[in-house]
Amino acid sequence: MSIPQSGGGPIESHDQLAGYLASGCKPPEDWRIGTEHEKFGYCRDTLAPLPYDGDRSIRAMLEGLRDRYGWAPVSEGGKLIGLEKDGANVSLEPGGQLELSGAALETIHQTCDEVNAHLAEVRSVADEIGVGFIGLGAAPHWTHDDMPLMPKGRYKLMDSYMRKVGTLGTQMMRRTCTVQVNLDFGSEADMVKKFRTSLALQPVATALFANSPFLEGKLNGHKSWRSRVWRDLDASRTGMLPFVFEDGFGFERYAEYALDVPMYFVYRDGVYIDALGQSFRDFLKGELPALPGEKPTLSDWADHLTTAFPEVRIKKFMEMRGADGGPWRRLCALPALWVGLLYDTTALDAAWDLAKGWDAETREALRVAASVDGLQAEVGGIRMLDLAREVVDIAEAGLKARARPGAGGLLPDETHFLNALRESVETGRAPADDLIERFEGDWNGDATRVFAEYSY
Repeated sequence: MSIPQSGGGPIESHDQLAGYLASGCKPPEDWRIGTEHEKFGYCRDTLAPLPYDGDRSIRAMLEGLRDRYGWAPVSEGGKLIGLEKDGANVSLEPGGQLELSGAALETIHQTCDEVNAHLAEVRSVADEIGVGFIGLGAAPHWTHDDMPLMPKGRYKLMDSYMRKVGTLGTQMMRRTCTVQVNLDFGSEADMVKKFRTSLALQPVATALFANSPFLEGKLNGHKSWRSRVWRDLDASRTGMLPFVFEDGFGFERYAEYALDVPMYFVYRDGVYIDALGQSFRDFLKGELPALPGEKPTLSDWADHLTTAFPEVRIKKFMEMRGADGGPWRRLCALPALWVGLLYDTTALDAAWDLAKGWDAETREALRVAASVDGLQAEVGGIRMLDLAREVVDIAEAGLKARARPGAGGLLPDETHFLNALRESVETGRAPADDLIERFEGDWNGDATRVFAEYSY
């Protein structure tokens, strides 16, 4: 979940809204990779989720990382709520999920090194206080009441609002985890093509990374319950954005969409001011009820952009948001998939060719089917497994074309980071399939067995 943004000064013209997005355009040599991943923390003896305070807690984890590894603290209202170092952030999701928002890096080799270093640091602190961490798309057995709400003003506002606009919003906040990658675009035309391609193929990522078949200790009937949650959260700020595929789509059209997303807050002097359900259009006119007579800054606009949650989102970069959190290998595989598809022109063309004939109903049906059936999904003659195989092949070709060596030149490119996905398309199994088999087999219906066998 985002931290307060630093977008700039006063908004003096409507053009600045789309201009803010367009200012992210970069030449290909400056394109970078930013990987974010969330994980659940728990007490090893009780398997209870971590509270914010206490000897075994989120605060203790943050303090340990700060003191041992030189992370700079980020506080709100006198509470330690995050860390910063070398362009990366450690932050908290609403239910205490610990997130690494990685630095903007040149290669997936560097991204995976970053993931390794972070998980090693987390493990060293966690081991000393009897805490463990696990990568899953949804909490396996915790209830809503089991989960604490972290002491961030943004989350307090969102928690109350989510109860009014959908049935599963508070589940998203407290009981789900994701892995995502943030990527660059070179121009408006490049953004449009990448947006359309990645949005259409986001269900493939959902299927490949499906890793949340449990809810409150039982099978929930979905391979990706996390994806199911996002379908009934807040229709005004989520979904597959059919307008992206319409003629004339660009930065201006996305800005118009974001303007119509109801506001959550305005951030002033370290405080989140309640603007729930209010209009950024009114804010532009100086008529926001939360701040009468005051007009927004570009920082306010940057903050507001973080409150839209479609399957793909743009700010000054593009975010792939369709995958469940998961095991280590898939934390590196997710950026490998999308970099391979989007950062090579030939691969991008081939990926778009797969999806360009689909209509909005097909794209949405694929999204729903991916959450339920994962790689076994089928929509209108499109077999998800066959589609995923083609997508992984294209990504592999894109990574080969990038030819970014690693390990001191011993690795000629980044293709080996796709190995986990290659195994999935060869076997037809995503992580959820293995979890379901274990639950129905040697775990004897005990979802808590996942902690001993799948933690980091």
